[in-house]
Amino acid sequence: MSELEEFRAAKDAFFRHDPRSPLTPEQRSTFEGLQYFDPNPDLVIRAPFETEGIDPNERIVMQTTTGGQRAYRLAGKVRFEVDGEPAELTLFASPDMHELFVPFRDGTSGHETYGAGRYLEVDPPGADGEVVVDLNDAYNPYCAYNPEWSCPIPPAENRLPVPIRAGEKDFRGVG
Repeated sequence: MSELEEFRAAKDAFFRHDPRSPLTPEQRSTFEGLQYFDPNPDLVIRAPFETEGIDPNERIVMQTTTGGQRAYRLAGKVRFEVDGEPAELTLFASPDMHELFVPFRDGTSGHETYGAGRYLEVDPPGADGEVVVDLNDAYNPYCAYNPEWSCPIPPAENRLPVPIRAGEKDFRGVG
C-alpha cells in the first residue's frame, strides 16, 4: 500500500469512528469511505516559489462558508501547467501553521468535486527556492461534510479554469 493509500484509509477510519469527525453520528453510521481520483504523478508539481512583488505582510481576508472571515498573509505564487494549460496558485501563510495554505477551485468544482473548492497544505520552499504542490493531496474542507463547519472560500486568484482531477471527490452524504 502506498503512502497516499495509507493516508486515505486512515482518513476513512477517522471519519467513520472518531467523535471528532466532521460527519454527524447519522452520517458515520452509513459512511463507506471517501471517493478519490486515482493518483496522478503528473499532478505532483515541483516549481519555483515566486515572491517577487509579493508583500508578505499584506493581510488577505477570506470569507467563510458561514459568513465569517479568516485572515491570512500572502506568501507567494507557483506557476505550472495541467494538460498543457497554464495555471497559477497563490499560497497563503498563517501564524498558527507551518505549512502554506492553498485554497482553490478548478474546472471540477461543483461537478466532480466540492463546489466551494478544495484545500492543500504545502511545505515552505526548500533551499533551492522550490515548492512541491501535490495536487493528489487536495481535500475537501470540513464544511463539505457538515454545514455547521466554517471554512474559508478560495479567493478569486485561486480559481483555475482547468480541471484538477486529483485528490478528493465530492462528498454525497450531506443532508
